[in-house]
Amino acid sequence: MTDMNKHQLYVERRPESNDYAVRRGASERASAVCETQAEAIARAKQLEPRSTPMVERVRNTPAGHPDKWRTP
Repeated sequence: MTDMNKHQLYVERRPESNDYAVRRGASERASAVCETQAEAIARAKQLEPRSTPMVERVRNTPAGHPDKWRTP
């Protein structure tokens, strides 16, 4: 992830375990880990109720990696 704001929350898929991490920008560790993307989005909204989390798209581009971030 690039250009992350340290106060923004991001929901991303963890490839090693196929669950979802909620992270703050520029953070090495997850603030929360959830089994589904929907649960991770809900948890991110609990952690920062006044902010909209950025969510990594699950679909892949032709290059084989997730495309852009989106808001839920």
